[in-house]
Amino acid sequence: MDLFSLLFLYLLSLSIYLLFLRPYPNQPKITGFKSYPLLGTLPEFLKNRHRFLDWTTGVLSATPSNTAVFRRPGKVHGIITANPANVEHVLKTNFENYPKGTKFISLLEDFLGRGIFNSDGDLWRVQRKTASYEFNTKSLRNFVIDTATVEIRTRLVPILEKAAESGRVLDVQDMLERFAFDNICKVAFNVDPGCLGGDGTAGGEFMRAFEEAATLSSGRFMYAFHHLYKIKKYFNMGSEHKLMKSIATVHEFADKIIKSRMEEKSENKDEDLLSRFIGTDKMSTELLRDVVISFILAGRDTTSSALTWFFWVLASNPEVEKKILNELETIRNRNAKRIGDAYSFEELREMHYLHAAISEAMRLYPPVPVDTKACLNDDVMPDGTFVAKEWFVTYHTYAMGRMESIWGSDCCEYKPDRWLENGTGFCRQESPFRFPVFHAGPRMCLGKDMAYNQMKSIAASVMERFEFDVQGDKETSPGHLLSLTLRMKGGLAVKVRERCMG
Repeated sequence: MDLFSLLFLYLLSLSIYLLFLRPYPNQPKITGFKSYPLLGTLPEFLKNRHRFLDWTTGVLSATPSNTAVFRRPGKVHGIITANPANVEHVLKTNFENYPKGTKFISLLEDFLGRGIFNSDGDLWRVQRKTASYEFNTKSLRNFVIDTATVEIRTRLVPILEKAAESGRVLDVQDMLERFAFDNICKVAFNVDPGCLGGDGTAGGEFMRAFEEAATLSSGRFMYAFHHLYKIKKYFNMGSEHKLMKSIATVHEFADKIIKSRMEEKSENKDEDLLSRFIGTDKMSTELLRDVVISFILAGRDTTSSALTWFFWVLASNPEVEKKILNELETIRNRNAKRIGDAYSFEELREMHYLHAAISEAMRLYPPVPVDTKACLNDDVMPDGTFVAKEWFVTYHTYAMGRMESIWGSDCCEYKPDRWLENGTGFCRQESPFRFPVFHAGPRMCLGKDMAYNQMKSIAASVMERFEFDVQGDKETSPGHLLSLTLRMKGGLAVKVRERCMG
């Protein structure tokens, strides 16, 4: 469709709207996405895609069931929902009817291939079964805690000490991404890339390539016309040219890891996650590469995103910070620990208020803000919304954290106490369909407990010894970059001070 045809259709639809569809006084209010003849939601989408999360959150909060139909030219039809009953229906009750789907998979296939986050059917089940066996072992749990402890003591703390001495401004987001990248590579592949070594600026080429690949891949979902990225890819132009270059760097890194592990296979059988996948006969070298990239994405981008927003929100909530420090002091005294001593798995489990504070930050700033499935056969949601075959269904985790219908009138406020059982001080388990930060149903995140333990280890160790002075406005939420995860635009700049403990 050329520019003239598009302009003609727009003017025609605008004329029809002004003549027949424009709201008049006393006309009932129409909720949901504003839709135009022929163009559907496209004009509103183009106007608001730079603020997609906040725009769609506003629309969903104004609809009776927090669900709205979304239509664009090119058969891009579907629904976006922030309704827990609908989420449970899609992720659990009618799971088989809602796979990732070919459209979603094709958009991310260049980057993620057919790894566990971008596959369906038997291919997904094989990867899920292989990974779930390892994630359920006590040895992995202990290894994760030990690995994080070493990384905190030998790399993270020294960098923060140097920054405190010199007065240098640190980007917490970048630092946490490097930490998480080193950590997941050790746990999953038995490889130490040393990205947080020295002054914390090593491994820059891969880090930049991975971020760019993730951001540009997710950007394909924001094109006005679904197939436009294929034209740019065919002619190797613009963002698609940058994407292919970034992916080549990521693939080269992953291929090196696989080659190294396969050479050591006989000596290190089943010592890490990758070794177990290598031992699976159904895994080609290409699929192993997809597995590596998926683990890096899961281990690096999600926990670092969650902690970045956690440290930012903590800066404007000193009363929460004080409660966390009091809890840590109580645990230390009870177990005869000194500041700087590593926390055991049992001690991490005692950190109920810290667990609540991190959960509350993820409620408002979920690492994966939206997720999309495809509908195989016509269906009706629990709230009565019809979903046709081949429509998409997006559940909006970011919006769900801001729904009064789920969290009450104070839904936009940061209140960790909402997670505590009345009078007990224990952090309660929330329904994953009200709080789908780690997804839910058969595709529930296998690394949920591992992620919480790692985040609590980092937060406790950092908060006991250091204070972060966030640079800039502490009250206004920073902009975000809608990549495959919710990254903070421009990073989180802080000055570090050593904490004076009385």
